[in-house]
Amino acid sequence: MSAGKRRVRPREDGHLLAIIADEDTVTGFVLAGAGHVDSKRNSNFLVVNEKTTTQQIEAAFRTLTTREDIGVLIISQYIAETIRHVLDDYSEMVPAILEIPSKDHPYEPKKDSLMLRVSRMTGRDRQ
Repeated sequence: MSAGKRRVRPREDGHLLAIIADEDTVTGFVLAGAGHVDSKRNSNFLVVNEKTTTQQIEAAFRTLTTREDIGVLIISQYIAETIRHVLDDYSEMVPAILEIPSKDHPYEPKKDSLMLRVSRMTGRDRQ
């Protein structure tokens, strides 16, 4: 195993979703049962609003992507744009990063880091 890579081990109790998004999106996921707060009051989500700084979003991303209990991190694409440099440097398999649209911001595949990587790997970026 190369330096800096984590070994993916299945958890008996499964992996959690993590969410970085606007209030409506996070609320939807929490109501659907994806929200989790542990005994130390660490949650698996960050509600982003106009008062949330880029540094707070970056810190949440780094914290959530280093937690061993997180399997997928869902981030609203317009929020991902604010930390695109961090997303572009992220190369781990788990947690997988999934960019989604929000109520006020449609999804744009050409801005999605994962979609761009897939396009480069399949040669579709040359078409």
